[in-house]
Amino acid sequence: MCRHLAYLGPAAPIGEVVIAPPHGLFTQSWAPRRQAHGTVNADGFGVGWYAPGDPVPARYRRAGPIWGDLSFADLARVVRTGALMAAVRDATEASADGEAGASPFASGAWLFSHNGAIRDWPHSLADVAASLPPADLLGLEARCDSALVWALVLHRLRQDHEPPEALAEAVDTLGAAAPGSRLNLLLMDGETIAATAWGDTLWYLADPGRCVVVASEPYDDDPRWTEVPDHTLLTATRTDVLLTALKEASA
Repeated sequence: MCRHLAYLGPAAPIGEVVIAPPHGLFTQSWAPRRQAHGTVNADGFGVGWYAPGDPVPARYRRAGPIWGDLSFADLARVVRTGALMAAVRDATEASADGEAGASPFASGAWLFSHNGAIRDWPHSLADVAASLPPADLLGLEARCDSALVWALVLHRLRQDHEPPEALAEAVDTLGAAAPGSRLNLLLMDGETIAATAWGDTLWYLADPGRCVVVASEPYDDDPRWTEVPDHTLLTATRTDVLLTALKEASA
């Protein structure tokens, strides 16, 4: 499992969102409060952020734990952004992927993260993988389950599916192929966040017209944090949050 978050709001140092909160993603890397599967997220981390006037996000990813990277602490102190995604990783299986297996994954304007695990990986998704264009498989950044999940979502985005539709269809396909998988997905383009709650916790904090944070768990004790029900699709902008029920996939 992993912990992840996405932020849309006023420009702020990355550290104010990721490191400074008392129960922020930095602390969640070793002491998550609501993580049901796994206890330490030390198998890598990543942050993606958008700069004004540039639709393509920058990324900083590493294979080790976030608390051991002094360079990131410096970067997070001075780099400001109004849109970011970050994740700390607890790998489904040990691998040689290194930082390539750490979220967020990226393509064009998109950032993506998977908090969860595919049941009976990789055998359960053999048919799903075979349904993708060979070029998509050859272009995978890593050999982990999250990279294949991202390929499935990205394939739908390239077919001009809207982000919420792309996530909902991917979860339906994955849930049918690998029942019991945990499929909390997070997708953003710098203006909109789409996410699914499927098998693990998801929360959001909204200050309409100003900011929205979508996260695996609250990073502080603000009473405005709202839990997203399981099997739910969330779509959020700086001004609005929409929740839609997802149907239970059947094998």
